Amino acid sequence: MKKPITLRGITWNHSRGYTPLVAAAQRYGELHPEVSVTWDKRTLQEFADAPLDQLVPQYDLLIIDHPWVGRAAAVGLVLPLDSYLSGGVLRDQARHSVGFSHASYQYDGHQWALAIDAATPVASYRKDLLDKHDAALPTVWDDVLSLAKAGKVAVPSIPIDLLMYFYTFCLVVGQEPFLSEEEVVGQVSGIEALELMRSLWCLIDQRFFEMNPIRVAECMTAEAGYWYCPFSYGYSNYARTGYAANVLAYTDVVGFGTSDNKMRTTLGGTGLAVSATSRHQQTALDFATWITSGVIQSTLYAEAGGQPGHRSAWENERVNLSCNHFFKDTLPALDRAYVRPRYNGYLSFQDRAGEPLQRYLRHGGDPTRVLTEINTIYRESRKRL
Repeated sequence: MKKPITLRGITWNHSRGYTPLVAAAQRYGELHPEVSVTWDKRTLQEFADAPLDQLVPQYDLLIIDHPWVGRAAAVGLVLPLDSYLSGGVLRDQARHSVGFSHASYQYDGHQWALAIDAATPVASYRKDLLDKHDAALPTVWDDVLSLAKAGKVAVPSIPIDLLMYFYTFCLVVGQEPFLSEEEVVGQVSGIEALELMRSLWCLIDQRFFEMNPIRVAECMTAEAGYWYCPFSYGYSNYARTGYAANVLAYTDVVGFGTSDNKMRTTLGGTGLAVSATSRHQQTALDFATWITSGVIQSTLYAEAGGQPGHRSAWENERVNLSCNHFFKDTLPALDRAYVRPRYNGYLSFQDRAGEPLQRYLRHGGDPTRVLTEINTIYRESRKRL
């Protein structure tokens, strides 16, 4: 009889991030009776903020955000998977990537995680309420502003989400952020992006400055006052009948100027990494390969409420039928999503730069000063390099 092995994993506290891992762990244990996989969870904010360094010694498997890979690579926190997994596995993951999800875990010539979950901000809406009030679904930015003036728009507006939207509006005005080592974005483009954002957020209910995407989805499915959300990291759970009191429908974000000129949002999702200090590395690698495979992602993982990182699940008709075609309807936004920087030090920027942005969007002020503060935080973050 083989010696029992226990793998410990850490993930984040939502049905999307926890339940499919537990379901997969149960089935993996049935297929491999000598292996037990247990999962701990932390809050979404802890997932964004808590230092990975403190978690690695405690866990074999880690669900991570792709901006962590610069830090992981710098200090050897997790295994470079290209040195352990077959070329066939990695080629399959690359070929079936949802947008740049797979590539987002590449840094310094290595693959530090496998994309197990994919997301980007997309639009969501209450179809029943739009139909009831004979209201049209927004297709361009001006439509969003009109609906916001009527008080019917909800949007997650805590600092980190606002920062992700700031990148979107930099792209809208024609400048990709982070191309310079001295500033996130140039002054003219940065101010224009800030003022465009302010045109919406000056109309938004103050309550949303305290809400992340999960809380906004809970609000929209429980209340009848908000019909539309222009940007929020998508959660297919809320598109599933029975998950909440009412179903959310999801679609691509609006165009700017014309409906064809779709905005680009900022890639999220998660990756599955293997701790460099694990005492059971091969077993952890086997589990990671199995759970991120197309067959498991398209069946057990998706059926348990997961939001797969494997493209075959997003294109699977059976999977789409279970969630009001969430995956097919939002896939175009994923395919063009912007990838955040991953340098060692970026996370210190991300942790701080949303604060001045939120103050400006909430209370107004001088956009030049806001941009100066954001760029100062950026330069400080690069001193770690």
